[in-house]
This record gives sequence, structure tokens and C-alpha cells, in this order.
Amino acid sequence: MVFKPQTFHGQTPEIDKPAGFGGVEAKVADALARAGDLDATQVAVTETDGEIVLDGVVLYPEEAEIAGDIASRVAGPTRVRNLIRWRSDTSRGG
Repeated sequence: MVFKPQTFHGQTPEIDKPAGFGGVEAKVADALARAGDLDATQVAVTETDGEIVLDGVVLYPEEAEIAGDIASRVAGPTRVRNLIRWRSDTSRGG
């Protein structure tokens, strides 16, 4: 069997990120998914220009704050921008 080098329309494809990139992004997403006091199913975690960006929707304002706190702890020195919106203006307790 002969393997040809990968090409895209005759050109070598560009690789945007090296293998293993996004380690902090993956750790933050995993931590949000595991949090028991937060429903982060509609929260996206991306790493852009050296910062972690949280975007999406949660039910309560407290959940957006919890997500930001978790992301900050996991990300360490990496800056976190929390763009999470919430559906209810009331707190979780009533």
C-alpha cells in the first residue's frame, strides 16, 4: 500500500493548532460538566487569543457566577471572559 502526502486542492493543509493544544480549554469544559451545582449543557468553552471564553445560557444568575469561578480556578493564570447569559432574573432559591 502506498500512502500519498495529504493535500487540499494540491496544497499542503495548514494545521492551525499543534497537537495537544487546548489543554486549558478541555480542563475548564470538563470541570464545568462535572459541577453538581451548575447545568452547563448550553455553555461553550473556547480558548481565543490566550484567554478562556465562556458563552451560552444558564437558568439562574448564580450559575453564570459559579461557572466563572470554576473556570478561573481551573484556568489559573489564563484570563477568563464570562459571556454567559441567564434566563431567569430570580435567584435559585426563589
